[in-house]
Amino acid sequence: MKRRGFLKQAATGAVAAATIASPAIAQALPAVRWRMQTSWPKSLDTIHGSAEALCQRVEQLTDGKFSVRCFAAGEIVPPLQVLDAVKANAVECGHTLTSFYIGKNLAYAFDAGIAFGLNTRQQNAWMYYGGGKELIQELFKKDNVLPVVCGNVGVQMGGWYRKEIKTVEDLNGLKFRIGGLGGMILAKLGVVPQQIGAGDIYPSLERGTIDAAEWIGPYDDEKLGLHKVAKYYYYPGWWEGSAQITTLVNLQQWEALPPLYRAAFETACNEQNVLMVAKYDAKNPEALRRLVAQGAELRQFPRPVMEACYKATEQTIEELAAKSADFKKIYEAWKKFIAESNLWFRVAENGLDSFRYAMSARQK
Repeated sequence: MKRRGFLKQAATGAVAAATIASPAIAQALPAVRWRMQTSWPKSLDTIHGSAEALCQRVEQLTDGKFSVRCFAAGEIVPPLQVLDAVKANAVECGHTLTSFYIGKNLAYAFDAGIAFGLNTRQQNAWMYYGGGKELIQELFKKDNVLPVVCGNVGVQMGGWYRKEIKTVEDLNGLKFRIGGLGGMILAKLGVVPQQIGAGDIYPSLERGTIDAAEWIGPYDDEKLGLHKVAKYYYYPGWWEGSAQITTLVNLQQWEALPPLYRAAFETACNEQNVLMVAKYDAKNPEALRRLVAQGAELRQFPRPVMEACYKATEQTIEELAAKSADFKKIYEAWKKFIAESNLWFRVAENGLDSFRYAMSARQK
């Protein structure tokens, strides 16, 4: 009886101690209020919705002590000025695609994803276990910014066109809404790249200011209504076989955070890195069916066009490596990783997937 009473008393004491300790720990931590500016309109419940979920998760994990308020594109700064706003501490963090900013540093392209480069799983492997994270963080540190991986949209579509692309010559003079490295590569083939925010794509296509536009994929493209003003829908989006989304954090703000808050923020980002691409993979198939039912004409880029783009990509990457020390440093490490990774994926993933897709097509 004495032993039973002792155990009961000890258990009661432990519960009481935990009850006292938990609020004490919470009270000891400061209340922190941040603002996150995204590059996305609120209508995109996948990518902007992911940023909102990230912010909610941070608050949940810190019992409301660390709050991050999410703002859509243009609510604080324009969508393509997120990096500048974070760097200047106008906002504590931003949710964006860093290839928007390769005009500032060409090497940013490796963070978002390189044309004809790593797929989503390979990008994650490189970032988390292949040395990519350390290289990218070192790069952004020069701009007083910490990059944190927080999502991926997966391989993208090749965009919407007002006319068919049958030959490489059809690209010449094409005014195409495309930014980043893809735009630089296509310029070699005569394309006139235009970098504009999501909200301006539809009116630009409608007015004929541009001839074509790429955004992400069926689910988001449908929300923007691009099929209503350009009927030819091409694939694949070779310039973004993996479009990694990044949360940029002002470095001083990050360093001022308690370790628990940093852990909560990184945990929320890691969760969204899984959930964002899962949502796209679930939503894109049904959206593609709807778009085709509404008159979208699905087209695959002709092989000669793909081969010309691949050759232009190789030329562009070598030129950028010769031009930028930052680009060359990351490229040399990245190139070794992709060679090994491609060998594995070609043997295992592609071997099985190619067979599955062929058999599935035969059964229909």
